[in-house]
Amino acid sequence: MVENTATTAGPESTQDALAPWKSRVGAGAVDVLPGTAAATTMALVALAVPPRGVWWWCCIAVIGVVVLLMLVNRLLLPAITGWSLGRALFGIVVVRRDGRAVGPWVLLLRDLTHLLDTASVVGWLWPLWDSRRRTFSDLLLRTEVRRASPDRTPAGIRRWAAIAILAAVVLCLGGAAVSYGAVYSNDRAARETRAQIATQGPRIVTQMLSYDPKSLADDFARARSLATENYRKQLAAQQEIVQKGTPVINEYWVTDQSVKAATPDRATMLMFLQGRRGAAPDERYISATVRVTFVKGDDDRWRVDDLAVLTKPRPPGNGR
Repeated sequence: MVENTATTAGPESTQDALAPWKSRVGAGAVDVLPGTAAATTMALVALAVPPRGVWWWCCIAVIGVVVLLMLVNRLLLPAITGWSLGRALFGIVVVRRDGRAVGPWVLLLRDLTHLLDTASVVGWLWPLWDSRRRTFSDLLLRTEVRRASPDRTPAGIRRWAAIAILAAVVLCLGGAAVSYGAVYSNDRAARETRAQIATQGPRIVTQMLSYDPKSLADDFARARSLATENYRKQLAAQQEIVQKGTPVINEYWVTDQSVKAATPDRATMLMFLQGRRGAAPDERYISATVRVTFVKGDDDRWRVDDLAVLTKPRPPGNGR
């Protein structure tokens, strides 16, 4: 009789139970990249939209929810169920060297020490030649990533992973659309403001500053209607000084102008004015430079919110 010397295949070695590097990369990508992409997109949108507005607060709220979900997935779910979404999808699990499960605080420290792997870059590649396939983070915290039994894979994990990735894609596309709409609409509104102020601004200022003693009350009333509540009190005080004196014809026209800044409801403009004061034979010609701030009211009308005289009225040329 011939003796059977064939050996029976033993159980899978510990080395074979270690998770492959590509599985670790895939699990990390599923756990981190969708949430990071969504949070980063929302942060960029928050920088593009008006601060403290509705869209800004929406972006901040979405960032908070996304970060919270990432923390729950990476720290709490593994401690409760033994899995994160990415690890469950690729069938791997983080354990201590003796095979015991790790808690959320160790997982948190492990993610934080992954910064060392990221800073060195080599840390992420270390599992390719390390005997226990460990990163620097695993070496420091005495953890390992091993394959999990196929029968332990949660049901419907592919569907949940697809939902998470799709949600992140939707948030990124939605954020990009909001950002484009906000920036485009704001730029378009600013261009419209420049066009409107370039046309209306000089007329508003000349009407505000020009008056005739024969129609002084009507001219001053018209001037006050062209000012915002903020500037109206200052303008009324100036008009009162004129009324107490000896009013003379005061007429201005704009010879040069430049819109320095414009937003959908506010604009700043520099103007060079020339005009005449008084009547013949005491008539004299004057010039001045002013900086004017315009604000659009609820009725869509532009009004003067501030007028600063940069160069006081003076006779042009040699003063004749």
